[in-house]
Amino acid sequence: MSKAVPVKSGSLASQPAFRTLPPLSLYIHIPWCARKCPYCDFNSHEARGAVPEERYVAALIADLERALPEVWGRRVHSVFFGGGTPSLFSAPAIDAILAAVRAQLALAPDAEITLEANPGTVEAGKFRDFRAAGINRLSLGIQSFDPRHLKSLGRIHDDGEARRAIEIAMRNFDNVNLDLMYGLPGQTVEGALSDIEGALEFAPPHLSCYHLTIEPNTWFHRFPPKLPDDDTTAAMQDAIEARLAGAGYDHYETSAFARRNTMTPVTGHRSPVTDRACRHNLNYWMFGDYLGIGAGAHGKLSFPGRIVRQARIKHPERYIVAAETGDPVYERRDVRCEEIPFEFMMNALRLNAGFPAALFEERTGLPLTVVLRELEGAERRGLIERDHARIAPTALGRRYLNDLLQLFLAPEKHVPHPVAEP
Repeated sequence: MSKAVPVKSGSLASQPAFRTLPPLSLYIHIPWCARKCPYCDFNSHEARGAVPEERYVAALIADLERALPEVWGRRVHSVFFGGGTPSLFSAPAIDAILAAVRAQLALAPDAEITLEANPGTVEAGKFRDFRAAGINRLSLGIQSFDPRHLKSLGRIHDDGEARRAIEIAMRNFDNVNLDLMYGLPGQTVEGALSDIEGALEFAPPHLSCYHLTIEPNTWFHRFPPKLPDDDTTAAMQDAIEARLAGAGYDHYETSAFARRNTMTPVTGHRSPVTDRACRHNLNYWMFGDYLGIGAGAHGKLSFPGRIVRQARIKHPERYIVAAETGDPVYERRDVRCEEIPFEFMMNALRLNAGFPAALFEERTGLPLTVVLRELEGAERRGLIERDHARIAPTALGRRYLNDLLQLFLAPEKHVPHPVAEP
């Protein structure tokens, strides 16, 4: 183990000094979907005919094997299949991937293993087989229960299919997340709350509620729809947060809500909220490490004296060929010391309860004194509250999170790819 290097207030060491390496997660990207949604800027590709499932699974396994020296001996605490729509793949394919993960990595016995799915790809037998393969958390992309909004968002399912998918998911999984969006074209505050009520009928353990944003390189960016104004979407956000708090959900992260004291449908026992908060995303937000495999997957790995960010080749076919014949990683770069504080805060300040003050040094390898000036400035502006034990955004800081984060932004900062999944 390396020892922390003392650093004067406002100055930075030449490299991070870790006492222990952060927890490690595994992200697996499956890039195909039934239809590309007009708001989606993820690395997803509309499936035209059969997807090359067998070759892609082999490529993922080869990618994982090639990455083993970078994570050798480290335990993996969570696995997340994201996309695209991973539920397009067969259960035997998911089983083969997880078998390789278990064979190659030290997977924690209680690891959270999430699979993203869309209602239009749901079959009861397939979901049972996913559960048998080892998936223990399902994330369903519902987005809305209003047929008009589903059509405007380009979703392949209707409201009836959404409800049937939730029923099947809740029968087969203890831990289910529902994705909803608000600020949709033509949506009112009442309409946004109606979607929340539709979700609450099923008492899901977890909800993710995202504000629709127009991203570059999307259909909506080229042909922008008319969205509700800022005051209306702010009212939607306030109403959603109040309704979910009243329904017993902890708003633990900007867009994430976990139900307190959930009664699981399979075992019938009550679990604390920590069992329902997304552990994989919590590792991102607490600046943990993650190995990303698959087309376009990003990763962050810590080593003694350095933090490295990686990106895999984005195009699925080129990724497969590279994994078969060489190295599918097209970018590796060390995070500069002056960038690390911002990258930590960009994640940790998304947590409404904030983070333990000691976590900064533990996860960055830098003493908290390097951001003392910035913390004092944020506190003066009423954006954070802090003591010797914890640092947390205030209600004002949560509302103006971008302004808060700007205080920690280093000159000429390379902003990393966002990592949070539902």
